[in-house]
Amino acid sequence: MTDRKKDRDPQPAVSRRGFLTTVSSSAAAAAIVGVAAPRDVAAEPAPPSDLVSITLRVNGRRHELMVEPRERLLNVLRERLGLTGAKPGCERGECGACTVLLDGTSRYSCLTLAVEAQGREITTIEGLADGEQLSALQNAFIEEDGYQCGFCTPGQVMAAEGLLRANANPTLDEIRLGMSGNLCRCGAYGHIFKAVQKAAAARSRGGAQ
Repeated sequence: MTDRKKDRDPQPAVSRRGFLTTVSSSAAAAAIVGVAAPRDVAAEPAPPSDLVSITLRVNGRRHELMVEPRERLLNVLRERLGLTGAKPGCERGECGACTVLLDGTSRYSCLTLAVEAQGREITTIEGLADGEQLSALQNAFIEEDGYQCGFCTPGQVMAAEGLLRANANPTLDEIRLGMSGNLCRCGAYGHIFKAVQKAAAARSRGGAQ
């Protein structure tokens, strides 16, 4: 009779405190013995890609570099070569602050992989001046107040340089169109367009660069 009564007795319920204690103890034991806990794989940083050797020709100088295939030209110019004229603005090809020239054509360096630029002639804002002598375009920006805060100015100058290399005597509408990929939050567009016109006129008169 006693044995049957024991069989019918309900088992003691596990309290919330007891459950949490058991779970915590199990997790601690797993850590001690080296049992791998579940991991959030998506939160882990991706391992670095294999480095590749590239040679970049920037402002007439050759640079041999080891880079990751995913590295952008903008970062290599700024962080590896110390050419900080090109600016990281939107970093998605909308503001133009990072504009450089590739083979004389304006290009967003934030959307260009460094490995893509191999074998191309890269020109940055640092490469326009001849020593301490500014180019006609750079002087025109100064004389026409083609800037305010100055953050976008290197990209504006490089976009204008690319435009004038493709079209030596652009009309105002052509200048507006050619510079439309470069934003100026200060709103100095009128002065920028005048600077481009002035540089075009100076080049046509005396062949100044």
